[in-house]
Amino acid sequence: MSDQTVLQMRGIYKSFPGVKALQDVSFQLRKGEIHALMGENGAGKSTLIKVLTGVYTKDAGDIMIENKTVQIHSPQEAQRAGISTVYQEISLCPNLSVAENIYIGRGKGKTVSWREMNRKAGALLDSLGIAVKPTQQLASCSIAVQQMVAIARAVDMDCRVLILDEPTSSLDESEVEKLFGMMRDLKARGVGIIFVTHFLDQVYEVCDRITVLRDGKLVGEYAIADLPRVQLVSKMLGKELDDMADIKNDIPVYAGKDQTPVYEVKGLCSTEGIQPFDFYIRRGEVNGFTGLLGSGRSESVRAIFGADRVTGGSVRMDGKPVKITKPIDAMKHGIAYLAEDRKRDGIIGDLSARDNIILALQVITGFFKPFSKAKATQFAEEYIKLLDIKTASVNTPIKSLSGGNQQKVILGRWLLTHPKYLILDEPTRGIDIGTKIEIQKLVLKLAGEGMSVTFISSETDEMLRTCSRLLVMRDRKQVGELTGDQLTQNTIMQTIAGGETE
Repeated sequence: MSDQTVLQMRGIYKSFPGVKALQDVSFQLRKGEIHALMGENGAGKSTLIKVLTGVYTKDAGDIMIENKTVQIHSPQEAQRAGISTVYQEISLCPNLSVAENIYIGRGKGKTVSWREMNRKAGALLDSLGIAVKPTQQLASCSIAVQQMVAIARAVDMDCRVLILDEPTSSLDESEVEKLFGMMRDLKARGVGIIFVTHFLDQVYEVCDRITVLRDGKLVGEYAIADLPRVQLVSKMLGKELDDMADIKNDIPVYAGKDQTPVYEVKGLCSTEGIQPFDFYIRRGEVNGFTGLLGSGRSESVRAIFGADRVTGGSVRMDGKPVKITKPIDAMKHGIAYLAEDRKRDGIIGDLSARDNIILALQVITGFFKPFSKAKATQFAEEYIKLLDIKTASVNTPIKSLSGGNQQKVILGRWLLTHPKYLILDEPTRGIDIGTKIEIQKLVLKLAGEGMSVTFISSETDEMLRTCSRLLVMRDRKQVGELTGDQLTQNTIMQTIAGGETE
């Protein structure tokens, strides 16, 4: 690794209406270095990358390539400055050949010699150790090979800075190793690589340095050898180890005697890369999945609900075998699921608050048996009152409500189905502190009445306040289960980081 700086970003600011996305952020990349850019959801990683690649225009600050100040207003200008990006979603043309994808858009109107293009592409692929024919259609290649072809295109365009944005999220272990081999080869050639990932193990396997962002601000830049994993986790979460006092739970215990799990699974796995895991929840229990963003916590509950295709595992409810392969199966067995992304998987913006509330129950009942308007209004008014939803009327379009009230509408939707098992994935994200506390109190109240609840939150304090048992995820695997005296900030972070101690 060279000490020569290939990229410097100094004092970068970027704001959107009501949001300060980047505040005085600086970043430095050296020639022949693999540099991890780390941070939780909303930390500013994506915004910083988009500023660097010309997708966003910075409000203030300087960008320098090899000590020369550059102005980058578009991805094309970034490419001309030697900056290339390979995204998680491959932005190539699957219907074209590998060679065509490498050279598309670079002929400047000249007549194409297909033989020469294939020869040059073959030589490039061989030099980078990519085992694919230049004439092969890209769509027939694995995702890993498509990633490598995208990197080969960037290398051939003389990139000095290569940004890899979550390149391994869809790869298996052998494919990740091949990608890492290619990254090390490019590093040896002097290319500076910015590696954006949520996989801690991969960061410590392949990176030289780490820059951590949190809430749009720079936390710091660290040599990999100087930052133990548990310290990285604490910096990402914003919890210094010395400040982490145990938070005492005041969770009402359900008085029922039956300890048969309401839901139990063995060896559950899905197409989203979740490694087989065992899980159970009893009546009146609040448990949770915890881990960094991308650890597999959301994918685990999506598999439980049948929202992702399950590839293995056996499920029992109340001790009896059941089959859950899709959400309607789960709903009919009394499972409710409030998804992490309420805009994508929750609200239907143009429908009223009333129609959003009755939606799940109507699905279970069947659309051939619609509720009368009076009945639907009765249901909606009941949960608007119960959850103190601020809306002008039941007819108000849900998109007109605040984020917190939208979340309450979706929660009301699932409570109307009277589930025995309620899954809440990030139910308090992006809402005000008062509504957060209301939802936490409601979760504990529901558990005290006998409902089983799985609660997921990026805020560890919330998990500790609500959960009596935590399943810890890392790199899409379940790596620990914490109860009782183990439920502390320190123990959670140690387990997330891999058990490493100071």
